Amino acid sequence: MKLNFARPLAGLMLGLGVALAAAAQPVDGEVMRIDQEAGKVTLKHGEIKNLDIPAMQMAFRVANPSWLKTLQVHDKVRFSADKVGGQFTITAIEVRK
Repeated sequence: MKLNFARPLAGLMLGLGVALAAAAQPVDGEVMRIDQEAGKVTLKHGEIKNLDIPAMQMAFRVANPSWLKTLQVHDKVRFSADKVGGQFTITAIEVRK
């Protein structure tokens, strides 16, 4: 009987990825630039602890490009980011009132 460990291992890795994504802490920021074509937003933000990134201004990909249609330059936002496919990516974002 041949055992296939690939499937259980894939499930374990997926579960680990979800657990790590859940560890992302929301961060406050301000929208500085929106690039619809590239699917990116530039944010001036506080420290992003789960990515070990200090407070700065930088561009991020967005997990859902339709989010860019709801943002305007100088909006105050709260967001979560993670490394997805080797790129820093916004995984959740909301405009702060």
